[in-house]
Order: sequence, then C-alpha cells, then structure tokens
Amino acid sequence: MVSDYKEILSDSAKGMKRSAIRELLKLTQKPEIISFAGGLPAKESFPLEQLQEICAEVIATDGAAACQYGSTEGVPELLEILAQRYRDQGLSYVTKENITIITSSQQGLDTVGKIFLNRGDKYICELPSYLGALGAFNSYGGVGVGIPQDEQGMSAVELEKTLAEMKAKGEKPKFIYLIPDFQNPAGMTMPEARRIEILNIAKKYEIMVVEDSPYRELRFSGKPQRMLYDLDNGEGNVITLGTFSKIFMPGFRMGWVLAHPMVIDNFVKAKQSTDLCTSAFLQKITVKFFQKNYFDANVKKIVDMYRSKLEAMLGAFEKYMPEGVTWTRPEGGLFLFLTLPEGYDAEELFQIAIEKNVAFVLGTVFFVNGGGKNTMRINFSYMSEEMNIEGVKRLADAIKELYARKK
Repeated sequence: MVSDYKEILSDSAKGMKRSAIRELLKLTQKPEIISFAGGLPAKESFPLEQLQEICAEVIATDGAAACQYGSTEGVPELLEILAQRYRDQGLSYVTKENITIITSSQQGLDTVGKIFLNRGDKYICELPSYLGALGAFNSYGGVGVGIPQDEQGMSAVELEKTLAEMKAKGEKPKFIYLIPDFQNPAGMTMPEARRIEILNIAKKYEIMVVEDSPYRELRFSGKPQRMLYDLDNGEGNVITLGTFSKIFMPGFRMGWVLAHPMVIDNFVKAKQSTDLCTSAFLQKITVKFFQKNYFDANVKKIVDMYRSKLEAMLGAFEKYMPEGVTWTRPEGGLFLFLTLPEGYDAEELFQIAIEKNVAFVLGTVFFVNGGGKNTMRINFSYMSEEMNIEGVKRLADAIKELYARKK
C-alpha cells in the first residue's frame, strides 16, 4: 500500500465523516437494547405478500425490460403516476418533465451538493437539521449557516436578518435547505403562513429553496399544509425531494426530485456520472403496486400504526419523565425531539442509557453550530407500542440517575 494513503485523498474525501447515526446503530445491535436511535420504518409496514405477487407478475409480463438498464430519468409510467398525484393535489402545471427518479432521497441530497456547492460555499439550514443532508453538503465543502427554529419551524425573522448580514459582507448562500413537514429531528410542521414568509425572503434574495419531504404522507393529525413547491406555483425557485423509503420499501432505495425542467436536467446529468439509472425492476414493481391500488391502502395502514405508537410513547412521557424534561408533539413523521434542562449533557446521559439498555441519537449531531448538547432525537416508528413504553421507562430512569449525579 502507498506510504501515505491520506496524501492522495481528494478534498471531498477528506471532508467526509461516518454517519453518527449509523455508527450509533452498531452499538444498539444487542437484542436487549431498545433502540430509539434509527429512523427505521416498522418491519410490519412492509407489504410482503403483495410484493411477492407483484414481483412474479413483473417477471412474467415484463421480465426482460425490468432486468435491463433503464433511462436515467426513470420509468415513464412511474414518472406519470407521480406527476398525476401532484396534479390531484392541485399542482396542475406538474408533468413528468418536472420529475426524475433517484436512488433514494439521500442521492438527491448528495446531488444537490454536487451541482450547487463549491468548496467554501455557504448554505442555509435549520437548527437543528437532518444529519444526512449536512453530511452530504459537507462532503462537497459546503458550510452550513444555521437558523434557529421556534414552534413553527425556521424563524423568518432570523433568516431575513442573517441574509441581510451576509449580503452586507458580499456573501450569498447557494440555497436554503429545510424539512417543512414533521421536521427531522425536531418533529414540528411549518404552517403555511411561515412557508410563505420563507419563500418570499428566498425570492427577495434570489436564493433557491430545497424542500426535503420524506414524511409528508405520514400525517396522523392536524391539517396538511401546502408544499413550498405548490406555493411557488412552479416558478422554479423550489426543489422538492421525495422518497418511497418511509411510505413503501426502504430497501428499494427509491426517491424522486420535483423541480423545474432546467433543474431536472442538471440532476439527470449528475446522476448519469454516478449510477446511470435507478433499478428499472424496482420501479416497475412500484408502478404495479400503484396500478393495483395497493399503495394508498398501505400508507393508511402505516399511518394508523404509527399514530398508535406515537400516542403510546407520548403517554409514557407524561407518566414517567421527571420534571424539567420537554418534548415535541409531532403531527406525523417518525421522530420527536426531547430536551433536558439547561446544564445537562445528553452525551453523559447516553452512557447511562446504554447501561439501562435504551438508546437514542445525540441532538448535537443535528446542529451545524455545535449546539443542542441537552437534546436528543427519539424514533417512535420502529419499536412496538409495548417496547416504546418500556424504553421510555428506561430512559426516564437514566435521566433521573443523571439528575442525581448532578446534585
């Protein structure tokens, strides 16, 4: 092997870091540990019998084409299905020219970095924000500028202030990245009025908005808010990323981009140098799943299941958590955010929690400014209701022990 392997690494490779969540998951593989750490869909949400039926049909009727390379943009039938679903929501101007299929929305985030960021370029994100996006942007040398959240999401006041200050210094971020529905990790949903504020500010400063939307279909309560893409009326200021991972099959690693055709062209060119195309076989299975009217019924089943799991967890928080601990109450998605009183460290708590066989994700990994030391992300979708309750008991005991150590 070469004497100095690191010497030949690219700047991008040197900037890459292992996913903190993936590394934490290695620590939670012991069967006795109740893990709230991953963002995993429940295994009982997978429609295995229907998939077995559909796979056989696809092989029997379209096997050769399904096993061949496909177009980079995606299987035309799937593009049209997605476009029609958006038109059904009132986005009459959306056609399949506005959509391209990607290998999971994580590829979409990576591609955003690839086509927009040069080393040292700044982008705007929420405090806290999704770790996978921060890692993707960081690998291209992007520098995150965090905007605090209130109970309605990213603060429009702080965003305007930050952009004005950056403009005065001759700086302009490449894009604003946010998750408006059931935000990861914090769990809140941005109301339409705030979305309009954010979009108007972005237009004022001529900055693109990247709308990450992996959980939108998983709403348990409250009123759906219009997408930023919808509020933009197709003018080309918003790029929306969607995924089948949380609403169908994460193992398929399939997602899509919704954007202006000019932007889609850049995504297609970037994807061609990465993986040429997303699996035609998996796309054709997904098409058949829609055509048989299985998709929406399965999403409803998932929503009902996760609503029940969330309610069980929130009830356990109310019953067992010690004074001073607060948490968000999401209207959907997979996560909530828990906050310890000021002065307490979630990293210290993590060590105690592991000893009590319960795990979570440290909140600090979601903050580009190094904040969030007293916060943690909790997943409620993967474990059973009973395990959610038992896990909260264990976590509450760990927090009580942390309190006792600080006395």
